[in-house]
Amino acid sequence: MRSIGDRVLERIRQARPDARQQDIAREIDMTPDAFSRALNDRRAFSSIELARLADLLGADLHWMITGRVDPHRLVVAARHTFDHASGRRGVPAREADQRLLEDIALAYRQAYPVPGEVARVPVAPPLPQSPGEMRVVLGEDFVRPFAERLEAHLGIGVVRLPGLSTAYSLAIGAYRVIVLPGTGNWFRENWSLAHELGHLVHGHHEDGACEAEWNRREAAANAFAAELLLPRDLLGAVEWVSLDSAGLADLVWRRGVSIDALARRLNAVCGELPAVVDEWVGQTTQRLLRRHWASRTGDDEITTRMQAAARRRFPLELTEAHLARIATGALGKETLAWMLGVDPDEVEVDTPSVPEVNVDDLVEVLGH
Repeated sequence: MRSIGDRVLERIRQARPDARQQDIAREIDMTPDAFSRALNDRRAFSSIELARLADLLGADLHWMITGRVDPHRLVVAARHTFDHASGRRGVPAREADQRLLEDIALAYRQAYPVPGEVARVPVAPPLPQSPGEMRVVLGEDFVRPFAERLEAHLGIGVVRLPGLSTAYSLAIGAYRVIVLPGTGNWFRENWSLAHELGHLVHGHHEDGACEAEWNRREAAANAFAAELLLPRDLLGAVEWVSLDSAGLADLVWRRGVSIDALARRLNAVCGELPAVVDEWVGQTTQRLLRRHWASRTGDDEITTRMQAAARRRFPLELTEAHLARIATGALGKETLAWMLGVDPDEVEVDTPSVPEVNVDDLVEVLGH
């Protein structure tokens, strides 16, 4: 697109294809004539007009002005809830979550002020496009250290914060991040990680897509998650006829999924539920595990997983990047304290030494 007017017209066709130009002009406090001349490059848009257009059209202001994507732009995809009564998907608390998402984006921008500058991973590797390829990259038994494997093998940061309503995947300039609510529900967390990974693989983001397109994207992300965590080959290899409750508990534990998720997947793949799954459908996964799964170590691993899934979490590399910039004096410690969930006064970090100033010398310099 050669001009701002061209880019505005492109965005209008994407976000408001049925809207009349004079109606859009009035919504941003421009006359239809001035708007038409600006679109045809016979008049320049003012900064406030462009800002209003960006808000109205859900557009990237940096792109509208320069024709290039903002290197620090925050792009979001969310795990949607599904209302069975209305048949509609949505994120009811999206606006309430926005502040936390912006704070996460700020933490990345402060840590890596130069776009593309990553502490240990110079360039984020391309994402495997199929669930099978993804399993190979993540390695055996990846579900338990899921977040750590995503960071180590794919450069995808994982953040967990109490107070969020749902999971999100973010593109913050060059950085890919999955954000999870801290609920203690570890099997839901695994599905959310796999679901948001599907959004990142498919390049889904909030770009003014219609409801039908979002439904398609949600279905694609769910399909990716299902095949990643519960591949067809694995389900086909299970001796379901002879499987008892203890065997089901072991399967659920190893795959890191809920009974409900397993039942939905089996219905989709096989069209029916094995007897043992049908017996437990509608009951909690915790009940199955507490009654029929035994830790080989003797530790209470179920509670350990719950505690981990409730704990505030930021990538180690992001924390280290903040510490390094604080040590040089480039950053204060307020954002780091927020990441740690503590008061800034309680954070003890390495900061630059401040030389003492002689008061008499200062008075002389100031001329008093």
